[in-house]
Amino acid sequence: MPSAVQPLPVLLEDPSVRAGLDWFRRERAWINEQHLAVVRVPAPTFFEDQRAQWIAARFRSLGWEAKLDRAGNVIANLPGRRDKGGVAVTAHLDTVLAPRTADDIRVNGDGRLLGPGVSDNGAGLSALLALAAMWKECAPLADAELAPVIIANVGEEGEGNLSGMRYLCRNGQGKRFRAFLVLDGPGVEHITCHALGSRRFDVTITGPGGHSWHNHGAPNPVHALGRVIATFTERAQQAEDASDTRSSFNFGIVQGGTSINSIPQEARAKVDLRSESDRSMDSLADLLTTSVEEAASYANARANGSGKLSAKVKEIGSRPGGDLAPNEPILEYLMAVDAHLGIRSQRDRASTDANIPLSLGLPAVSIGAGGQGGGAHTPAEWYSPEGRELGLRRAFLALCLLLHAG
Repeated sequence: MPSAVQPLPVLLEDPSVRAGLDWFRRERAWINEQHLAVVRVPAPTFFEDQRAQWIAARFRSLGWEAKLDRAGNVIANLPGRRDKGGVAVTAHLDTVLAPRTADDIRVNGDGRLLGPGVSDNGAGLSALLALAAMWKECAPLADAELAPVIIANVGEEGEGNLSGMRYLCRNGQGKRFRAFLVLDGPGVEHITCHALGSRRFDVTITGPGGHSWHNHGAPNPVHALGRVIATFTERAQQAEDASDTRSSFNFGIVQGGTSINSIPQEARAKVDLRSESDRSMDSLADLLTTSVEEAASYANARANGSGKLSAKVKEIGSRPGGDLAPNEPILEYLMAVDAHLGIRSQRDRASTDANIPLSLGLPAVSIGAGGQGGGAHTPAEWYSPEGRELGLRRAFLALCLLLHAG
């Protein structure tokens, strides 16, 4: 494994690298302005095009060549470096919630940004813009064989199923990058080098429906779905208590019914399963199917003959797990940078865009882009730029080490 101890002091003596580090301090106000502007452009999962077009235009205005690929990802290259390979620096475009109007995103009196998506992933996207602007002005490592490739990708949140990153890594295409440096959310406390696997399911139970009085005794899909949730939750919790492996489950969406005095014809739920172990996650998936089958059978056995329930479990998403190979230098580089900057970070396991390259054996980590934030995936989301400069310097130096080693 190449040692990061030797290259880092050398890089820190490079005038262009020192200029880049200072740029983040000088341009704090500009970076904050870009952050506010990008998060005011709505980008819910599957509908990222407006923000993608906006950020591609910004990259072009900063002197980069930018285009959208067929998945909707924005790919930005330095002029003349498109076919030279490089290190992918990525941040996802999409948000769980989206502003209805620009005024839904506002700046508080203390300088915090308030509104959906300001932290996750406004922090990452504004970092991409800052890196792009700094790189063109300061031109660090201009003679390096490799160059950064800046990517704003689609499909990270919810049911996006990491579609943007999957497209980038399709058919071995991910190997064109020396590494993936994923910028996701705020902070500098973590280095996500272990990918948390997950599987998502849509549970649908249908029946004849009817009037709540005249058709009483007809099987009720909502009642059956309630039994599914109760049975699965109890058994899954028992399995978790008896296991050393950490897992989680969540019924995130539950729907059904049309009026208070109508027996529903349909009930649906969307379920998220996660585990550090593929075997445990498969067991949870099997338990979900069993719980659905048992609930439908229970309801049908007690029905009054006016129809039966049918049930279906459909997998709607799967994020593969994976681990950074122990001989990959990207982790040593980040640890060296953190030691230099006085950052006390921890390695962790999470579900991010890095899941895809890690599952394919490609070097990748996900880190925060600096600053502070909270309330992700809620209307009360917030972001404070305090500490952003540290996160940007961290990402910049890690990127320089990766390019320098190339």
